[in-house]
Amino acid sequence: MPTSGVRAGVDSARASAEAGKAARKLATRSSHGKWEPAADRVDPITVLEQQASTRVPQLVGIRYARMAAGRFPFYRGAPAIMAGDLAAVPNTGLTVQLCGDAHLSNFGLFASPERSLVFDLNDFDETLPGPFEWDVKRLAASVAVAARGNGFSDTEAGAAAVAAAGAYRETMNRLAALGETDVWYEMVDAAKVSELLGPAERKRTEKAISKAMNRTSLQALDKLTEPGADGLPCIKHDPPLVVPVTDIEQTALDSVLADYRDTLPEERRVLLDRYEVRDTAMKVVGVGSVGTRCFIVLLSGRTTGDPLFLQVKQAEESVLATHLRASDFRHQGHRVVHGQRLTQAAGDIFLGWATGPEGLFYYFRQLRDMKGSATVDAMNPTELTTYATLCGHTLARGHARSGDRGAISAYLGGSDLFDRAIGEFALAYADQTIADHEKLLAAIDSGRVVATQE
Repeated sequence: MPTSGVRAGVDSARASAEAGKAARKLATRSSHGKWEPAADRVDPITVLEQQASTRVPQLVGIRYARMAAGRFPFYRGAPAIMAGDLAAVPNTGLTVQLCGDAHLSNFGLFASPERSLVFDLNDFDETLPGPFEWDVKRLAASVAVAARGNGFSDTEAGAAAVAAAGAYRETMNRLAALGETDVWYEMVDAAKVSELLGPAERKRTEKAISKAMNRTSLQALDKLTEPGADGLPCIKHDPPLVVPVTDIEQTALDSVLADYRDTLPEERRVLLDRYEVRDTAMKVVGVGSVGTRCFIVLLSGRTTGDPLFLQVKQAEESVLATHLRASDFRHQGHRVVHGQRLTQAAGDIFLGWATGPEGLFYYFRQLRDMKGSATVDAMNPTELTTYATLCGHTLARGHARSGDRGAISAYLGGSDLFDRAIGEFALAYADQTIADHEKLLAAIDSGRVVATQE
């Protein structure tokens, strides 16, 4: 490498380190441990009601019921509430492409284009550029909420949250010393997962990996379909969770599919054209997403009839948008796809976006492609701590692709000061989640909102 290039690299690294140290004046590392609600904090039920105003009315009650079922389900459905809370305190200004909803259940296994299993973030509905610590706090608080839900002590819950933050810091410090392409190619595959876990967790992990390997469109064909009038598979209806689309909706979906095709790389369009649409249905998914418009599309290969399931999911404005700089993407589906492609080490080959009727935004992805997720509520303290460590490691790798990893590393430093502060925040915000969840239960009891059992 020319001497000038080396000098430029040294100068750049020095500037990053200085930026990271300067960020400590904007938000000290220990300050992340403090949490108390702002005096003008918006009522959490009001936040949920505002979100409900843009959703399918018949499904909103299911969302409330799913969130009411427990504190961790409530936390999963409440990223908009937490976004307002994070925006109310000083931040580092060290920007990355945020997941926006980096809780424990939004990490998991899925197939890479090369058909190997990788572990990564897998939900980007709320993605937007913002301060790196927002994702770290969202992850750590989810660890504490889940730990308490499993009956762990606060000591155990706090230790698991600290482990997540510590893994994030240590991974970012390591990645800060790597070259640009080395960071870009870094990934956590199934073998790496086993390597990062201890012997006690490997048996459960191997079982999860084996299960994920079998979660394919072919397996979904058995679970989600039944023979139609012509003897060919059609989507099995299960109201109100899976319902047929109307003729008007079908016509609109046909148009959306054509729009989606144009967002795929040219070679992927050739692949998509080798399939034809067999059936479509509206399907309720997740917790926080319930009420947004979501469809599943069954396609079959023109030559052999092999199945392919696509999910068509409505993309609304990120819950972070009210508190951060507006997205560079007017199309919210494009925003989601961009954030996913930028953050994930390996992406879905059918990922794309489209505009639907009434100007609604959608994005497409495969419904099942060797996908697997951890059963958080079945974990013991050791397993949860290990899993939290894996998620912290993975989050840092995602952030390093888009942010100034040298600056973030310099900010975090070599001590565990940041880790311990995040652990304190996680427990305090878990307390806040208890209070907010109780407000939802009270709102249901009073009739302010209606929860609908499935």
